[in-house]
This record gives sequence, structure tokens and C-alpha cells, in this order.
Amino acid sequence: MISAKVLSVNISEKKGDVKIPIDKGEFIKGLGLKDDSHAGNWHRQVSLLSKKSIDFMREKSNIDVNFGDFAENITTQGITLHRLPVGTVLKIGECILKVTQIGKECHHGCNIMQKVGSCIMPTQGIFATIEKSGLIQVNDDIEIISIPEESIFTYSIIIVSDKGSQGLRQDGCKEKIVNVLGKEIVYKLVNYVIVPDEMDKIEEVIRKNVSEKVNLILTSGGTGFSKRDVTPEATKKVIERETPGISEYIRARSLEKTDRAILSRAISGIADESLIINLPGSPIAVQESLEFIADPLKHGLEILLKRDAECAR
Repeated sequence: MISAKVLSVNISEKKGDVKIPIDKGEFIKGLGLKDDSHAGNWHRQVSLLSKKSIDFMREKSNIDVNFGDFAENITTQGITLHRLPVGTVLKIGECILKVTQIGKECHHGCNIMQKVGSCIMPTQGIFATIEKSGLIQVNDDIEIISIPEESIFTYSIIIVSDKGSQGLRQDGCKEKIVNVLGKEIVYKLVNYVIVPDEMDKIEEVIRKNVSEKVNLILTSGGTGFSKRDVTPEATKKVIERETPGISEYIRARSLEKTDRAILSRAISGIADESLIINLPGSPIAVQESLEFIADPLKHGLEILLKRDAECAR
């Protein structure tokens, strides 16, 4: 469950100017924020940017930037805006908004560029139309009403553990995976199973998920040096094309925390329309691994499922 809220409502009289925070704003259906320069009968009636993005720019530029400095109408917290699919419907305060665009072309001559030196809106800002009029004010909750069905990715969790399959050990990895992917909105858990460290059993359940067209198949455990750690070998029997960059990146980032990351034999790859990724067996390591790859993972799935074309970031 996402807990998100409004940190600031911002307004400006002229396009290209930084916006000034106000206590609350009146948002009008089909128009936008009343008296704001960007309001109009078009698809970018309202702009939103997260505090996390602003903090990133503050650290990058070493300049004190404030809410509204990137010309966003609504500054948010607790939601990764730029990962919301176009067509997502949000309820904020009394209003209903519909996401129409992610990012935009940056105008290098604007006052924002002159003050800050660079802009985060082209990659992490989003735009929306007002579908229901009302007031939005600081501390209003942000609720996701719906996202387009075609934007949802199904995923399965396969826990590989002898003790877990016998009920002798409680699984702590499922909760971590669900929590991380839950922040991304677009993931829907469809299968969860615990299997012993046996190659045929692991291969069987992976193949079953591939046959069911599950988009993302995550295994957890069985990637170390023990003789019964055979998850990578079982995975290799199923995948048709390896995706080494995913597992290499997880190992590289994990090495920043522990040198034992070099002992991971995890692999990843594609079978039909499924992406299979081996994750560690530790709950903390599972969480960190998924957080490392969350952003490119979504784009990779979009390409695999022909929902997007490859492009430079």
C-alpha cells in the first residue's frame, strides 16, 4: 500500500518561471490550476514532481532549490511519479487527475535553467489533466485509483529452500519482494511457491510459470556454493537468451556492501515472454537486489512484451 501526500501546491503567472508555493489551489476540470500560467485546454494542465527528485537536484547542483523551482504545480512525497504509466488515474484532495505524459522537452533558456543550471522535469516530472474539479492543499493524500490494464506486469515468486519446503523455516523473502514491487504500482503477484533445492522441481515450476505467460519470474535462494545450490543450473535449462547485465549489476552493487557478493552464481534470462531472475536467499539481499534494478527492469519488460521501443535514456 502506497502512502503518498502533497508537500506543496505551486503557481506562476508566466511560463518558464519558477512557481511560488501557496497554501491550497483550486483545480478546474479541463483547465488546471486556476490563474496558473500552464492552465489551459490541453494535455499538460498540471505538472507534478517528487521531493526525492528535487533533493537529487539539490545535491547534484549544490544549489538551494525549493518547491516550485522546477515549475511543478504539485510537489509530492512517497510516490515514484515517473514510473506511473500514462493513463493512471489519481485522486488528490478533492480532485481526480489523469496522467497524460511522463517528462518533457527542456527549454534551456527558461528562468528555471538560469537559476538551477539543469532540470529534472524532462525525466522525472509528470503531467496530467484535471478530470474532476476541487481543492488541493498541503498534506492531502495521493491515491492511485486505477492504472491501465495493459500496463500491468504479472510476476511470480519461487522460493528455493529445503527447510522452507518442509515447513521448518519461515520465508521472509516474499514480503520484501512484494514491498519493493508494490512501490512500482504496475506489478501484480500471480504465483508464489516454495520448492526444495532439487533441480527438477525448480525447473518444473519455472517452466510452469513460463507456460502461463508470467511476465517476471523471480527465484530466491540456491545460488551459492553448496552442492544443493542448483537454482542457476535449473534456470539455464529453461532460458533461451541470457541477460547477464542484470545479474552482473546486482553483484556489482552488492559488492559495495559485502565482498561475499562475489560468491553469487545467480543468472538471469528470457524464455518466451518471461524474464527470469535469480535473487539471493537473504531477505535483506533480496530487497536490495530488486531496488538496484527497479528502474531499468520495467523498461526491459516493456521491450520484451513489445509495449515500448528501445531508446536512449
